[in-house]
Amino acid sequence: MPYVDGFVLAVPKDKIEAYKALARTACAIWMEHGALDYVECIGDDVPYGELTSFPRAVMAKEEEVVVFSWIVYRDRETRDAVNKKVMADPRLKHGDMPFDRKRMIYGGFTTLLRASDVIS
Repeated sequence: MPYVDGFVLAVPKDKIEAYKALARTACAIWMEHGALDYVECIGDDVPYGELTSFPRAVMAKEEEVVVFSWIVYRDRETRDAVNKKVMADPRLKHGDMPFDRKRMIYGGFTTLLRASDVIS
């Protein structure tokens, strides 16, 4: 089953274009180094919950939008090898990020279920 890295972060609305440019570059780099898929989504219907929510999780401010992203790999071993290459890639070493990295949530996940595996 595939392995997935997931991310949730808050991007200032006035930095969306800079984030899109970064995402395009990052996508190309991850795919070049062996990722199977790379997806970036901008929040459209993500209400601020009373107890938990995507905006609460990243302490999103009024002038920020939540981004939900994931990268798919063949397996954990491949993910570790790909990420090692990506982190060494000089194309991602351009200093200021268009979001607060301290409020980014990320983690690696083993796949539990895929529709393609259960629907004939």
